[in-house]
Amino acid sequence: MRTGEPLPSVGDVLVSLATGLWQWSTATELVTVDAEAARLLGLPARPTTLTENQARARMHPSDWHEITGVIPLAVARGTLAEVRIRVVDADGRTIRVVRSRSKPAFDRERRAYELIGTLQEVIEPAPGTSSARSAITGDWRRSREAFLLDAGRALAEARSTAEVLRVAATLSMPGFSPDGLAVFGVEGDRLTIIGHHGYLPGDEGPFSQMPLATDYPAAEVVRTGQAVYLSTPGEYRERYPTSWPLAERFGRCSWAFLPLTLGGRTRGAWMAAFSDRVAFTPDERAVLTTVARMLAQALTRAGDAETQRELSEGLQRSMLPSLIPEIPGMSVAARYIPTGGGLQVGGDWYDMIPLPGGVSPTTAQGGRFALVIGDVQGHDVRAAGLMGQLRIALRAYAAEGHRPDAVLSRASRFLHGITHDEQMTDLRFATCLYAEADPATGRLEVARAGHPEPVIRLPDGTVVLRPTAGGLPLGVDPDGDYPTTRFTLEPGETMMLCTDGLIETGGHDMESGWRRLRAILEQFGAEESERETGLEGLADALVQGVHGPSSHHTTGPLTDRREDDIALLLLFRSGESWGLSGGPAATARTRVRSTLLSVAQDEPERIAEARQHLRELLHDWTPAEQVDAAVLLISEMITNVLVHTDDDALLLAEIFGEHGSRRLRVQVTDGGDDLPHKRRPGELASSGRGLMLIEMLADAWGVEPRGEGKSIWFELYERAEDEEGDGAGI
Repeated sequence: MRTGEPLPSVGDVLVSLATGLWQWSTATELVTVDAEAARLLGLPARPTTLTENQARARMHPSDWHEITGVIPLAVARGTLAEVRIRVVDADGRTIRVVRSRSKPAFDRERRAYELIGTLQEVIEPAPGTSSARSAITGDWRRSREAFLLDAGRALAEARSTAEVLRVAATLSMPGFSPDGLAVFGVEGDRLTIIGHHGYLPGDEGPFSQMPLATDYPAAEVVRTGQAVYLSTPGEYRERYPTSWPLAERFGRCSWAFLPLTLGGRTRGAWMAAFSDRVAFTPDERAVLTTVARMLAQALTRAGDAETQRELSEGLQRSMLPSLIPEIPGMSVAARYIPTGGGLQVGGDWYDMIPLPGGVSPTTAQGGRFALVIGDVQGHDVRAAGLMGQLRIALRAYAAEGHRPDAVLSRASRFLHGITHDEQMTDLRFATCLYAEADPATGRLEVARAGHPEPVIRLPDGTVVLRPTAGGLPLGVDPDGDYPTTRFTLEPGETMMLCTDGLIETGGHDMESGWRRLRAILEQFGAEESERETGLEGLADALVQGVHGPSSHHTTGPLTDRREDDIALLLLFRSGESWGLSGGPAATARTRVRSTLLSVAQDEPERIAEARQHLRELLHDWTPAEQVDAAVLLISEMITNVLVHTDDDALLLAEIFGEHGSRRLRVQVTDGGDDLPHKRRPGELASSGRGLMLIEMLADAWGVEPRGEGKSIWFELYERAEDEEGDGAGI
């Protein structure tokens, strides 16, 4: 061509270079090729338009998948997409290998890829061998890097051996994808089949429990730790004539057997079988070797996790007790949720113990039983072990017939002894609550060691904390005392015992977590379906409220979402319905709710607890002035008992009637014989105003001798806040 002559057309240049043009749009699903591209694809040499399926039929399936994988990667990186394509005939035989170079683009409006590129024939060094090609560079190599990254991430996320095998079976390697996989393990001197893909059930029979001395590629890989690559059936037959008949019937053309090595030790073998012949070039061997290493790590990690999970679940099943199936007049529900540590069992526990002469573990006959709930410090194996030892010790002390305070004292001495060694390197303590229950009377005797106090849900849904005396956590002081609190669970009432995990899980502290639990307890039963589920439904609602999906919408004030093990016990005394909204209305003579509290001579600080307890009992009382009046009066009445007698004070508060017209009756009982009488104290007197206050603020009041001791009582009648009365307020 002389200088100054016009340049030849692009089409002429491409024809002279034996290069064809093709265009593909995923929006229209059409592939347009010129005459040269059509020839390279084995079609008549003229321009034509093909559907995606027609174009795909001219290419090796693995190469088509490679094209679809490289295009998004090239668009993301802004580079050319380059792949090598095996063009096949109608019988699937490779007729030539072509190279495609293209510049893909992504149409955001149609969410489709547009691709324009070239096709050029590549001369292979060994015609007829589908993968006998040299190492390549550019985007095709980057597609393999992307594949390895995706494979590594998928295998790392697999949590079980079955998941690892599913991931391995779905790996689509760029340029060559196996359609048969098998993973071999080792037991003693024999091969085992851990899993396989691409074969029918039962096909693994001849290969399972195969001696390692067998003339089989996987056995050789385990023996030597070296990979075996077999590109053709003839090569397999020549190297392993003994085992070739076992493999021949599956119709594969190439095989790769690679060691599964971890920490310098060969733990098994991985077989990848191909229906098409693969030459196993250095690039392909590098990909297979990398996948084998990742597969070995994933299988080892999954196996360790399954072993730990099985051990943990077995430990949990052995440590968590079964509840007594039937108790006359009472029902019990329990839950244990391990959330705080890696184990499926932690330091939290609960127990239900038949006491001597009490409920039989297998029948509903008998009397007293004990409920125990506790939390050993920590979320590790030692915490779980200490929990098991402590639970056994508590059962032993209870079986000996000791009272609650003695059971906890002995348990504290036991835990202190096994955790305080000479080195003092791993000191532990445990919180615990031990409650003896008498189903016949509903009477409870509770001793508490640093544990959250019990919660009482009254028949109408009102929820109150039950103040109970307590001591230090178990294991802190071997000589610690644990006073006992006695109260009665009335018919229709439910007692909740829980560990701090139920309260604080989800970024909550004790205060905010208690508010969340209280709302769940009070709202449960508003629907008929909830009332039908009873105590078990309430237990599920509490766990779901703090640990289920809805808990993510009720996070607490703390910055981190703290998770902890959860143990929960519910004790319901039958005799009345749940008494929630929608239940039958109470009559004026029917008690709606009540509370009973004792204040000892040496516990004047519990007067504040009594005031708070009464406020919770009157949480929905109107008007507020009457609540203040009632709180003032019980404070005065209990103080008088502690000051003027040598006995303890027993407070009983009861509410009767329908909302809006209820009656509150409060009585304080003591063992003193001297009856109180009204006085007119002087202006500077420090006492003598108790009965005057009662007379001014109460709607009714009185004093009742009781043989040994006396009771002083008062009543308040609920009225609208704008309604006035003689005893309405101060």
